[in-house]
Amino acid sequence: MTSTPVNPPRARSLSWAPLVAQTALVAVIATLAYGAWTNVTAHMRAQGVPTGFGFWNQTAGFDINLSLIDYSSLATYGRAFWVGLLNTAMVGALGILFATPLGFLVGVARLSPNWLLSRLAFAYVELMRNTPLLLQLLFWYNAVLKALPGPKQSYALGDWLFLNNRGLYLPKPIADAGASPFAAAFVAAIAVSFVLWLRARAKRDATGANTAPPAPSVILIAALPLLAAFIFGPPFTLDFAKLSGFNLRGGLQLYPEFAALVFGLVVYTAGFIAEIVRAGVLATPKGQNEAAAALGLSRGLSLRLVVVPQAMRLIIPPLASQWLNIVKNSSLAVFIGFPDLVQIFAGTVLNQTQAAMQVMAITMGVYLAISLLLSGALNAFNARYALKER
Repeated sequence: MTSTPVNPPRARSLSWAPLVAQTALVAVIATLAYGAWTNVTAHMRAQGVPTGFGFWNQTAGFDINLSLIDYSSLATYGRAFWVGLLNTAMVGALGILFATPLGFLVGVARLSPNWLLSRLAFAYVELMRNTPLLLQLLFWYNAVLKALPGPKQSYALGDWLFLNNRGLYLPKPIADAGASPFAAAFVAAIAVSFVLWLRARAKRDATGANTAPPAPSVILIAALPLLAAFIFGPPFTLDFAKLSGFNLRGGLQLYPEFAALVFGLVVYTAGFIAEIVRAGVLATPKGQNEAAAALGLSRGLSLRLVVVPQAMRLIIPPLASQWLNIVKNSSLAVFIGFPDLVQIFAGTVLNQTQAAMQVMAITMGVYLAISLLLSGALNAFNARYALKER
């Protein structure tokens, strides 16, 4: 029997054509970009428009009615940028915090066997998803909040709450001597509760035994800060709003622009999150519901312990897109006068400095960075979650 000779594999020949083509494309793009930049900067210099970032440390000269950090008209444009960025981050965080649970509740309500509840949830979703967000923001700002009575005719709840067309006034907490010990005790209670939870989960995974109820952790979180307050004194005092002349003074004022923006973003985005949750739950195999019912679990426990944890792998990716939309849609605040990054930096600062290219590049870079960081974190979480569930 003769053996057939086996030809050795041929060495793969290198083709330089794709590399040359890609290098040529990059060179063309770089040349066009350099030519555009040179042309634009030449025209900007000819018209007296600044081409650098020297305006960053110049005095802004304008006030901002809502700022999370110290700011005055004598501050710089750079300081104004940070005020706008923090305001945008605050609105985005609050929008995500409130829209997510509301969307989950509405999405589950759409699947409820109660006809009235499911129809109400359906009507809410259709209304939110089929009307423009800008129209909704203008509605909440102009038709609802600005239509409230003036400060003297405020809707009041004792001395605690005042609601009028200038905003919502709440008691403002002011830090006292016991603030630091109170905060330290609260953080310590959270840390100990987290360790107890990890130990209980490890025991459950190892033995299958049911974990202890969360009552000890709740008691610890409540008792330890109270003990610190009893020993070191109250952590804060409350400053109440009072009517002075034609306006209220003191307290914590939530401006109508802020309330309209956050409320509008929350109710609008919750409609989209509800559909994402509904689709994720319906995509879970029916056998999971049947198995949970066979074990004697109620519909609520079946959803919470069996269906929703499995549906999360389908819910998280589109949910991340809606969280990004909250941050990006917050730029519509400019239409109702809320001082976010776009209104302060891409509006007032741009008009005063005329540095259009620099201001717009910074603003676009900020939104791009926020979107990439948020999407990267959620993608990493989703990948770890999906890997764990395999």
